[in-house]
Amino acid sequence: MSKIVDRTLDFLELFARERRPLSLTDLTRLLEIPTSSCHDVIRALEARGYVYEIAPRAGFYPTRRWLDLAKIIVANDSVTERTRPSLEQVSAELGETVTLSKATGLRAIYLLVVEPEDPVRYSVAAGSEIASLHATSVGKALLGTLQAEALANVLRDMALKRFTSKTIVSRTRLAADIEASRRRGWFVNDEESRPGVVTVSGVFRWSDTAHMITVAGPADRMRPKLRKTADRVVSTCHALDAR
Repeated sequence: MSKIVDRTLDFLELFARERRPLSLTDLTRLLEIPTSSCHDVIRALEARGYVYEIAPRAGFYPTRRWLDLAKIIVANDSVTERTRPSLEQVSAELGETVTLSKATGLRAIYLLVVEPEDPVRYSVAAGSEIASLHATSVGKALLGTLQAEALANVLRDMALKRFTSKTIVSRTRLAADIEASRRRGWFVNDEESRPGVVTVSGVFRWSDTAHMITVAGPADRMRPKLRKTADRVVSTCHALDAR
């Protein structure tokens, strides 16, 4: 990755974490980069209107230009805007977080996250990558799109890290779980990636690319409605696939 692009993104993420104006000294210290490099990036952002100086030596802060551009970009994202109504309907019906993720090779990125009003809910950031292939329903769904030989090769080389006492760390068991899930049409993570969290995922394809719909929530709420959730995920994926 280009160093200047990487650093520019580091600046934006740092302001989001710190939530306050930052001086050149703050930026240099927190990002652990040379002062000259920090100065070049902040002055370039300032010149383009992406940050402004609060007052002399009072620090810099991002402008609303980021937000204005982001709104335009999001409003014209055909994938997320075409799926948003379906995800919002499922979230309202089940009272849980519903996400859309997209597969790229053996990686998957969350594109859209719809959260319920309940303060006790599963939360993940759009743009983040799935935590694992073997311990999440999204990861299993992605693995379930592979042909048998490709899946066997991936599982052979995969490090099956144990996240909880329920994480599947046997390649034979994992292969069987994925095959059974593929046949029934949905994949489950029963506290395998995080204690107290159950997730259910299904797959649909647009433009020959796998996308995953996932419903996630606290185990005590998800287990009683697991079958209903699975049916809703499958029907949503079928409806989106048909488009």
